[in-house]
Amino acid sequence: MTASAALDRIDRRILFELMRDATLPVAQLAERVGLSQTPCWKRVQKLEAAGILTRRVALVDPAAIGLALTVFVEIEAADHTPEWRAAFASVVADQAEVQEVHRMAGEIDYLLKVVVGSMAAYDAFYLGLTQRVPCRNVTSKFSMERIKITTALPIDTMRV
Repeated sequence: MTASAALDRIDRRILFELMRDATLPVAQLAERVGLSQTPCWKRVQKLEAAGILTRRVALVDPAAIGLALTVFVEIEAADHTPEWRAAFASVVADQAEVQEVHRMAGEIDYLLKVVVGSMAAYDAFYLGLTQRVPCRNVTSKFSMERIKITTALPIDTMRV
């Protein structure tokens, strides 16, 4: 199976179940998708080998561990050279506070999701970022409330 190969209904169902609970024992997963354990496990291994299943992680409530401030940071690049992009990518990859980085189309060049414990921690992050890589503009938008959060993709389990 290659990453671009079409997934059948059972593969999609396996992904659906694992995105909701990656701790499912193989026996339970197999039962939910209508397979016996060995064929189910082999499919999981193929999904991993194809790069479709990239990793299994535990999800942690950030507020429960003192990281209650989520900031969406809009970045306008100082320039659009390959050197600037490489420097920017290196800087954000090195920052544990940065949870996501998206290169955007439209008025802003990059959108970052940053999670920190306080406004002072965000200020330190902001100062460090802007000292390490020149930016034309940095705009911070502070999340007031997490209304919905999911890591599960909207996979169609009925499609063949």
